[in-house]
Amino acid sequence: MDLGYFIENNIITAKESDELIFSLSSINPSTKRAGARHLMSNPKVSSLAQDPRLIKLASFILGKPAIAFRATFFNKSIESNWLVSWHQDTALPLENIFESSEWGPWSKKMGINYAHAPTWALSRIVALRIHLDDSTRENGSLRVIPKSHLLGVLTDEQVFNYAKTTEFVECLVSKGGVLAMRPLIIHSSSKAKTNQPRRVLHIEYTDSLELKEGIKLRLA
Repeated sequence: MDLGYFIENNIITAKESDELIFSLSSINPSTKRAGARHLMSNPKVSSLAQDPRLIKLASFILGKPAIAFRATFFNKSIESNWLVSWHQDTALPLENIFESSEWGPWSKKMGINYAHAPTWALSRIVALRIHLDDSTRENGSLRVIPKSHLLGVLTDEQVFNYAKTTEFVECLVSKGGVLAMRPLIIHSSSKAKTNQPRRVLHIEYTDSLELKEGIKLRLA
């Protein structure tokens, strides 16, 4: 995945997408909520994360058998609308807090410890974004800057300056398709301009929960 991302359409069926939307509606009943995090404990989500179609795709990218460790549901619509500025995904859920100049700052989200991770750890992770609706220019599709994951972890200012001078790609994905992306690829999304929702299940995979002795990812 030299560009840091790619799109594979028709990974799951429209029926599977609709069943997942129905299942997630009990977690996210209000259309005004942006989504939900820490969904690996949800049986429907966990089952999909272990689906051979997704495992095969994630394993191919990682070069080793993939392990799902975190799942997040995004629900963007006119009623639940937000702008995401250019950024990298650098925070990981961890089993324990530890002392390291490479990791941090630390935070806690819903009782789970998080730390911003170094480049070597993030290079062992890939996210698969399963699209439960068509993603279009009108409903806030994801934008990415190809190959920007090769720059390593950047400061917010470095991300902003790079995005200001570099062309991006709009990731238009059909319902049931998957956008695979590296966490360090610089990405953003605009606000939705239509009533058509953009619901995405974002599942992250690693080649090992134990990234290094004493540093272990937590299922979230």
